[in-house]
Amino acid sequence: MLDEVRSESISAGEGVRRTSADVGIGQFRQILLWPIELVTPTPEPVHHDYAALLSKLGPHNPWKVIDDEFTGDPKDFQERHYNEFVTFLPPVQRFLYGSGESKVAGSINAHSPITTFRRTDITAVRVVLTPGSKPVTLNIAHVDLYFFYEIDVAILALELYSDDINLAEVQDVMFRLGRTHPAYWEPSGAAGHCPVKVEFLSGDGAVVVASDYDDREKFLAQVCTRRAARVAAHWQYLLSPLVPHHSDLPGELRYKQLEYYRMPQMALIATKGGQELTRADYVRLAFASGPGDCSELPFSQRHLEDFEERYCYDRYFGQHNEIEWPQSRYMSCGHALVVTGSADNPFFVDPKHGCLNSFRHEHFLVFLIAHFHKATLLMFSDRLTGAMSRLDVQNKNAIAAFRSASRRALQTFLRFTHRYWFHSVSNQTQAHDIFALCRRHLEIDRLFDDIRQEIQEMSEFLENEAMRKQSDTVTRLTVVTTLGLVGTTVTGFLGMNLLDWANQTASWRIQAFLIVLIPTILLTLITIAKSRVLSDMMESLSDGTATWVPKFLRTRKS
Repeated sequence: MLDEVRSESISAGEGVRRTSADVGIGQFRQILLWPIELVTPTPEPVHHDYAALLSKLGPHNPWKVIDDEFTGDPKDFQERHYNEFVTFLPPVQRFLYGSGESKVAGSINAHSPITTFRRTDITAVRVVLTPGSKPVTLNIAHVDLYFFYEIDVAILALELYSDDINLAEVQDVMFRLGRTHPAYWEPSGAAGHCPVKVEFLSGDGAVVVASDYDDREKFLAQVCTRRAARVAAHWQYLLSPLVPHHSDLPGELRYKQLEYYRMPQMALIATKGGQELTRADYVRLAFASGPGDCSELPFSQRHLEDFEERYCYDRYFGQHNEIEWPQSRYMSCGHALVVTGSADNPFFVDPKHGCLNSFRHEHFLVFLIAHFHKATLLMFSDRLTGAMSRLDVQNKNAIAAFRSASRRALQTFLRFTHRYWFHSVSNQTQAHDIFALCRRHLEIDRLFDDIRQEIQEMSEFLENEAMRKQSDTVTRLTVVTTLGLVGTTVTGFLGMNLLDWANQTASWRIQAFLIVLIPTILLTLITIAKSRVLSDMMESLSDGTATWVPKFLRTRKS
């Protein structure tokens, strides 16, 4: 939706009517989240511990597991970890941090179901946003990869920061940087809505990998042959040794894209020098729609009539005093969560106790949980769609595979709802309201209801199939039992002693027994084989529709 309206991007040679390029930003933080679906490396219907697979890939693996701060020396436990922990409700605490040890219930050590990996070989990103513009360098604070136990979803988190940037560059970075592939190409060959070039830099400033957005033929060929969009080279490198599933790259850990090709993002913008943003600036930041004239709205006035009500959290915005919290505005369209404030306020940019600290920790987790919920539900939707597309009611093997896939989906969905699903994550007003704002725009509840309904319909289908098979089996057994009365009558006749065969020789009696036994077995087998036809004949006889019997033997229809 954000790309339906072309941004008023600042390109080389265009006249600049705004002064936002002169608005200095004292602190800019951007966190890009990239949810991906992990693909089972083998066709067997078993759960794979992807975190364990990644940790066992050898010394050349750039990802290392982050040590849990709760398992270290309590003397090294920081206050910010405590503040982060107490922000959340107990069920969310168990999800994020585990339940710890309980000596009463025995030796129980329940770790968090989240496993976090980090790579440190990339320290900066250099971006050329538009043709002819100067490169913008952003430092990398963290590159983390989150895995969730028994859920085939992972989330890449890339945190960037800069204190040498202006507002126009901030808006353009938010608009262009987090794109896994181009939306289109300009007549000049430049990738639409994408940076001209993105370079990941190592600690010594060397270029590790560069983007390939302008390689139009590769992206076209991928969609033509694979029916899946190609992931740009620099994002592929950042996730390696994970590899795209729809590619020829070798690798046991494979992934597919789940959401829109624009990555969800968080941004904190602290203006300096007492400079204030206009309403147009706030709109552009809230929707990450790119730079433009500070006096002109990027969308129509009618479309933005309820902008403040729908997209802004202004609990601490527009106040004259700053006793409880510094003046700040929180905005979210679901895809983006943006916080604005003043760099001149020490508490707003305090990395240990202020707004910046909350943004990087508590609010980051709030945003992560919301997008984890959406990504997981989209993963379920993808799996259910795949299972339904392979269903063939005429094929017993296809029905068995569908039954197995449905059972696994139901089991995983139950684990998700009982372990990871929350309508609220905190009773603290700010965290609670921000989570509700993100969930509303992501339409998570509607998606959850849709997935639950689909799984329920699949379960009902399987239940009906089981009942149909059971009914068919009972019908067949009834037919066999009915016609088996013939054999029972014969064997009963032999045992009535009407004929004096007791004095016959043993060989004679065995022959007589076999003469009765063999036809009875044959009759039983033929009855089983023709039980469906015989059942139809018996039904037609019972309801009086059989034309092959005399009229006086037919029963009248009621």
